[in-house]
Amino acid sequence: MNLNAGEISSLIKEQIKGFEGQLEDDDVGTVISVGDGIALIYGLRDAMLGELLLFPGDVYGMVMNLNAEDVGAVLLGSELSIKEGDTVKRTNRVVEVPVGDGLLGRVVSPLGLPIDGLGPISYSKTRPIERIAPGVMKRKSVDTPLETGLKAIDSIIPIGRGQRELIIGDRQTGKTSIAVDTIVNQRGKGVNCVYVAIGQKNSSVASLVAKLKEKGCFDYVVVVNASASKSAPQQYIAPFAGMAMAEEWMEKGQDVLIAFDDLSKHAVAYRALSLLLRRSPGREAYPGDIFYLHSRLLERACKLAPEYGGGSITALPIIETQAGDISAYIPTNVISITDGQIFLVTDYFTAGQRPAVDSGFSVSRVGSAAQTKAMKQVAGSLKIELANYRENLSFSQFGSDLDVETKKILTHGAVVTEALKQKNFAPLPMEEEELELYAVKGRFLDDLPLEQVGPFLEGLVSYLKDSDRDLVEKLKKDKQFDDDMSKKLDEAIATYKEIRK
Repeated sequence: MNLNAGEISSLIKEQIKGFEGQLEDDDVGTVISVGDGIALIYGLRDAMLGELLLFPGDVYGMVMNLNAEDVGAVLLGSELSIKEGDTVKRTNRVVEVPVGDGLLGRVVSPLGLPIDGLGPISYSKTRPIERIAPGVMKRKSVDTPLETGLKAIDSIIPIGRGQRELIIGDRQTGKTSIAVDTIVNQRGKGVNCVYVAIGQKNSSVASLVAKLKEKGCFDYVVVVNASASKSAPQQYIAPFAGMAMAEEWMEKGQDVLIAFDDLSKHAVAYRALSLLLRRSPGREAYPGDIFYLHSRLLERACKLAPEYGGGSITALPIIETQAGDISAYIPTNVISITDGQIFLVTDYFTAGQRPAVDSGFSVSRVGSAAQTKAMKQVAGSLKIELANYRENLSFSQFGSDLDVETKKILTHGAVVTEALKQKNFAPLPMEEEELELYAVKGRFLDDLPLEQVGPFLEGLVSYLKDSDRDLVEKLKKDKQFDDDMSKKLDEAIATYKEIRK
C-alpha cells in the first residue's frame, strides 16, 4: 500500500487533533463559574455521576449534574482557591470512605477524615458511599430483637435487627436521647454503632461523645459529624458515608446499628444543592427525587440471609416535625420508607413522661417477631390498656361521677404510664424490663401512690436479684415465663410488698 507524504501528514494531524480533543474533553475540564459551593465545568465528556474531581488547591468536588454542554459539581472543600478558567482533573474514582475496625472510637468527617485530634485512622480498605441495596433474595426476615433498653419501646414498639424504625417528633422531645440510649444499651452485645450527625451543633456532638466515653461505650461507636458549620455537600454525603461504613461490618456477618440525626436537615441540604444546580423544584421547593434520595439510603439497611453472611444493619432515622404535623412532605416520605415509627409528643414530654412516646401513633411493622416470648407475655395488652386509659382520661375530665370499672382503668393506666418512665442513659437489661412489666401486668402496683411506682419497681428488681438470683438467671436464659416461674414470682412480689410496708 502506497501513501504519499501529504496523506501521511494529514493522517498524523488528524490523530493528534483527535487525541488533544479527547484529552481536553475527557480527563481535563475548565471552570466556567464557581459560587455557593457549586462549580460548572466545561469538558469532562466522560465524567461519571458521583465521580471525584480535583480542583486547584487540592479541593475535591463531586459530579452531580451531567448536562449536554457542561458538568455540575458540588465542592467538598473551600471554594476560595478556585476561580473561573481553572483546570479541573478527573480522578476516575467515585467518592469513597475508609471502612473497618480502625474507625471504632473515632469522630470523622463525611469523607472519613479524622476530626477528633487523635491522629490518622488505620484502615486498609475503602468503599464507595453510593451502592445498590441488597436484593430480595439476599435478605432474611427480621427475627432477632435489637434491645433498646427502654421499656416503652421494647414492650410496645419492638425493634428487630435489620429493621428501619423512624424516630419522629418536634424539636426538644427526646429523639436523640432514644437513639443514644439504644447505642449505650449495645455494650457487650456485639453490635457496632454508627452515629451520623447532620446539621447539629459541634458542641452538641462533643457533649454526646463525652457522655458515651463516660459510659464506656465509645469503643464500639463511630461518629460521622457533618455539623451545621459544614457545607451542604458534606451534609448531603454524610449519611451515605455512614451507611458505607456500616455495610462493611454487615457483609462480614456482624450486626450494626446506625442512627441518622437528622434526615430533615439532610433533605434541606439536598434541596439547597439541587436549587443551586438549577434542578426543577417541586413541592415545598424540594427536588422531585427527594423520596428516592432517602429510599435508596434506607433500603441498604436489612438483615442478610445466612448464606450471605447473616449480618444486619438496623437504621434509626430521625425526622423533626413542625407542631406535630406528621402529614408534612418529608415526614410522610420517610414514614412510607421505614418499617414503623416512634412518635414523640411535646405535651407528654413537658408533662414529665420520658421517653415521650405516643403509643397510639407509634407502630412497629415487624411487631412481636422482634420480641422474646417473655416480653410478648407481659407486653401483649399494654397498648390496649394505654389506649383505654387515654380515652377514659379525656372523658373523666368532664365529670366527677365515675363507675368502678372506669376508675380501675384510670388507676391501672396511670400506673402503666408511670412504670414506662425512664431516665436518660439508664437502659435496662431485657430480663429486668420483663420483671418490671410482669409486676405491672399482674396489677401488683395498682394500690400504690403514683410517686412510689418507680422506686417500687427498682427495689423489686434489686430484691429479686438478691433473694431469687436463680429465678432471674432462668428468665434470662429461657426468655419466657412458665407456670412454675410465674407462681414463684407472684410469691416474691407479694413478699417484697410486705417488706416495703
